[in-house]
Amino acid sequence: MQTVVSGIRPTGNLHLGNYFGAIRNFVKMQEVDRCFFFIADYHSLTTHPVPNDLHGTIRNVLAEFLGTGVDPEKATLYVQSDVPEVAELTLIMNMNAYLGELLRSTSFKEKARTQPENVNAGLLTYPVLMAADIIIHKALKVPVGKDQEQHLEMTRTFAKRFNRMYHVEYFPEPLAYNFGENLVKIPGLNGSGKMGKSEGEGNAIFLIDPPEVIRKKVMRAVTDTGPAEPGQPKSEPVENLFTLISVMSDLQTLDFFEEEYQACRIRYGDLKKQLAEDIIRFTAPLREKILDIASNEDYLRKVTRLGAEKARESAAKTVKEVREIIGFKAF
Repeated sequence: MQTVVSGIRPTGNLHLGNYFGAIRNFVKMQEVDRCFFFIADYHSLTTHPVPNDLHGTIRNVLAEFLGTGVDPEKATLYVQSDVPEVAELTLIMNMNAYLGELLRSTSFKEKARTQPENVNAGLLTYPVLMAADIIIHKALKVPVGKDQEQHLEMTRTFAKRFNRMYHVEYFPEPLAYNFGENLVKIPGLNGSGKMGKSEGEGNAIFLIDPPEVIRKKVMRAVTDTGPAEPGQPKSEPVENLFTLISVMSDLQTLDFFEEEYQACRIRYGDLKKQLAEDIIRFTAPLREKILDIASNEDYLRKVTRLGAEKARESAAKTVKEVREIIGFKAF
């Protein structure tokens, strides 16, 4: 059994990309590993320092974690800000992080370019906070996407540097875990790239979207004018729709529309209608469960208290030992 840590920022509801990219695999991992899954509300403040409804968004994401199968009895599911030890360890690790390496962070440079009015210190030290989230539980495996690989490498650097500075072998060096063949990449509806909240309105299908919203989004998905001759390669927007069909529909449906495309008889309107209904059929039970859990305040309170208790037990042990290693002692 290995320790796994992963978090999701509460910047909106979870979508199909989140589900197939991480959540579905979290459900599998909790059966075999010691898992810490957290809602990264501290992280969300780097880009949204004055959130519109932080508590409500956390509540929604928590309900979605639970509604999609994360079991608080098997995994430790918690809200990041409920574990103050994370902030203390971040402060300590900041003393071992150098300005030059933080300025070279790809995500910092990108965020500084896209939000020049909000280049805050938290944005600069984001990799340190991420490192603290991971090493506070001495994790060995961290599910990360391509955009987070540099941050994980920085986590390894900070862990090695701490060990070297204090002549200990305390923090392990966590490794990336990408789910291998179990990772399904879900494209968006805007014609290019992956499904995501930041890719524009209508690009993502959220797990709690009602049927009428799903139909409207799918029918607006980008396509092209259709193949001019048999065997013509699909454009990226059309390839994306076929990828969604391959995930959400049965093989017979996929084969039918593939044959229609190759014969130049494809009617994208018919494909979209079928895709929308298949997505609705898939998301309906998830949506029902998520909304039911979201309305149960007592259960959510119980889950967050249990998660905070379990996470703090692990985190407090690490911070206590780190303080002793550095030399903080009571008089």
